[in-house]
Amino acid sequence: MYVVEYCSNTMSKFQQVFKNSCLRRDIKLEELLKPIKEFLGCETPNEWIEEAVKVENLPTVLLDHLVCELKAAQSAMYLIRKYAVDKDSGTALLEWLKPYEDFTYRKTGNWQDLADCNKLNKSMVPKAQTSYGQDLIDKMVLLIKEELHHFYQVLEIMHDCGVKYEYCASSRYASGLLKHVRTYEPEKLIDKLICGAYIEARSCERFAKLAPHVDKRLGDFYVSLLRSEARHYQDYLTLAEEIAGRDISERVAYFGKVEANLIASPDEDFKFHSGAPVAA
Repeated sequence: MYVVEYCSNTMSKFQQVFKNSCLRRDIKLEELLKPIKEFLGCETPNEWIEEAVKVENLPTVLLDHLVCELKAAQSAMYLIRKYAVDKDSGTALLEWLKPYEDFTYRKTGNWQDLADCNKLNKSMVPKAQTSYGQDLIDKMVLLIKEELHHFYQVLEIMHDCGVKYEYCASSRYASGLLKHVRTYEPEKLIDKLICGAYIEARSCERFAKLAPHVDKRLGDFYVSLLRSEARHYQDYLTLAEEIAGRDISERVAYFGKVEANLIASPDEDFKFHSGAPVAA
């Protein structure tokens, strides 16, 4: 009798500790997501979530997520090469991403070999007379490292789920934002950084939306991405403000409306960043 009561009490205490731990995690996640939700002009439509969690759409979600991680790294690399470093540093960046691009676009190499490729083999040398160069380098190099790590993690999940890599065409989302970028500097750079902030913020929001509705491993993976995605959005926005040297809230609001429209309006091409699904 005593043993039964002891075990029951112990289990009850364990359950309470576990419950409290989950509650603390949920509170921390809400605190993390609060500025993201305030930044974005709308929430992901429920119709998109319902479509994303369908078993038959898992390959599309994973494949598009995979390519999005690489494109995020490529976008950051472009910014560093164009605006912040010398030619030799730019070449080192190209070499860093080449194995990932070869696998994704040319279907060459073994995905497991990418585990040893996430290394930048040269220190970045900032361009002379670029006040923001080092800050852009520091933030974007870290972003690239994290995105390439996430790229490999998605490949691992795809392998375990039996999802083979195949070409996945881009959605309208990024191009729909970037077509509004101004064509003259420094406004062009500022606009691209604002677009980067929205892409990272939306990714963070969607990972959080999906996490409770998928299996535990995938859900835990999505939750693990939230902190870095939130920081990426903040880094992009901080750089945009720093380089502008003035209030950019009007421009941020402009892209906020563009982004919200892309998310809320009907979209026939279901992808990770697509809009409201169109009923078949």
